[in-house]
Amino acid sequence: MSIHHVIDPATEEQIAEVELADVAATDAAIARAAAAQPGWAGTAPADRARLLRRFAALVDRDLEELARLEVSNSGHTITNARGEAGNVRDVLDYYAGAPERHIGSQIPVAGGLNVTFHEPLGVVGIIVPWNFPMPIAAWGFAPALAAGNTVVLKPAELTPLTAVRLGRLALESGIPEGVFTVLPGKGSVVGERFVTHPAVRKVVFTGSTQVGQRIMAGCADQVKRLTLELGGKSANIVFADADLELAASQAPGGVFDNSGQDCCARSRILVERSVLDRFVELFAPAVESVAVGDPQREDTVMGPLISAAHRERVSSFISAETEVIARGAAPEGPGFWFPPTAVVPAGPSDPLLREEIFGPVVAVVPFDSEEEAVRLANDTEFGLSGSIWTRDVGRALRVSRGVEAGNLSVNSHASVRYSTPFGGFKASGLGRELGPDALDSFTELKNVFIADS
Repeated sequence: MSIHHVIDPATEEQIAEVELADVAATDAAIARAAAAQPGWAGTAPADRARLLRRFAALVDRDLEELARLEVSNSGHTITNARGEAGNVRDVLDYYAGAPERHIGSQIPVAGGLNVTFHEPLGVVGIIVPWNFPMPIAAWGFAPALAAGNTVVLKPAELTPLTAVRLGRLALESGIPEGVFTVLPGKGSVVGERFVTHPAVRKVVFTGSTQVGQRIMAGCADQVKRLTLELGGKSANIVFADADLELAASQAPGGVFDNSGQDCCARSRILVERSVLDRFVELFAPAVESVAVGDPQREDTVMGPLISAAHRERVSSFISAETEVIARGAAPEGPGFWFPPTAVVPAGPSDPLLREEIFGPVVAVVPFDSEEEAVRLANDTEFGLSGSIWTRDVGRALRVSRGVEAGNLSVNSHASVRYSTPFGGFKASGLGRELGPDALDSFTELKNVFIADS
């Protein structure tokens, strides 16, 4: 075991020490999960549902504590952190309804009865990123547990504290030992063992496309089930007939939420050329007015980046030659601060347009036609999310069908609801999380024919 020092990104002060699991500890946790799985799958659906609802109630009881812990560990604003803890509660409540409702089918056939069953996979390994430690963890473990699987969850090394707390709440709720285990550790150790260990029947990973590709290749050796939610370079498309005041005022929230550390961030704003100047005139002051500062304050809109190394990476995208449309203010002194920044890219190959910055930087690009807007939106390896601003319902539908992304919003930036599917096209991922269909990805569909004679 080694020790990781957890740092508050707003103060750069150490706030905790966490033991990181080695391979032996990982194998032991997987073995406990494998031993617990038959009993958990055999638990009556109503009892499994009752335990998940109890887990949700404990999250609700400790919501403020979880939110404050996330603020200190991740630098999220207190408003966002409360919403994230509430999302864990809601996702657990939603999937608590699943054990009694995940029904199979009776299919008419000749010569007998044909029925289907949803059988749990077994042990599920979940690898959680540092940008949204609480909700993304719940998007994996809630449906996995509801379907009768056991879970070993690895939080990101930088942000383990809320996951550890959720693991304790699961035990307090009465969920048996070994059913839900939180195992802090390095991706190269714990995450890698999820991929190679034969008892882990599925890996759920949220993170970079490059790491996701390596996990996918590793899982192929055992034909291991996989859900991947990877990178994004989403487009925010603003047509001339849109409510420009609304589109411009909402655009900062679409890209600067969580300091831009969001796979769904609309980091490319495509604006119809005829209204470009007016949009920029409205958008620039909205960028400059974003309140960046102490994430414990109720009126703070944007907190720090997660680490010094990440701030350095985000900074590398901005040079002395970069044309800056607008830049907000950020605190001086301790903390990994970076101001919200809007830029004009140098051309189609500019990394500002091609790469996932994962920080509060947005590129603004004009277009001349609906067809060009769709082409520009699709001119990326990613396809996770996006927004379309127009008053024309027909155009909204045409562009929604044309844009290659898994989650689109019209006249809104809302990407994620626990009751609807979430996932990406192309290099943004594989499979879907959330919504009624997520449960199927944690089960195998078994077909049984019973002859009538």
